[in-house]
Amino acid sequence: MDHSDDHTDQRLTALEIKASFTEDLVDHLNQVVVRQQQQIDLLIREVADLRRQGPDEGGATFRSLRDELPPHY
Repeated sequence: MDHSDDHTDQRLTALEIKASFTEDLVDHLNQVVVRQQQQIDLLIREVADLRRQGPDEGGATFRSLRDELPPHY
């Protein structure tokens, strides 16, 4: 084996290692995206539930800042 073949083998090995790390990174990022989408879907459902509840169903009612003033004002 001459010097050129040895150098080519080293470069090929380096590329295979980089490809392996890249695949692992893509898999990890995909898992993160899936988890975030699940969280987003859950939050969308919770917001929709809160909107359906409205103030008449035990939700917090809107209070004016005037309601917060002490009685001596």
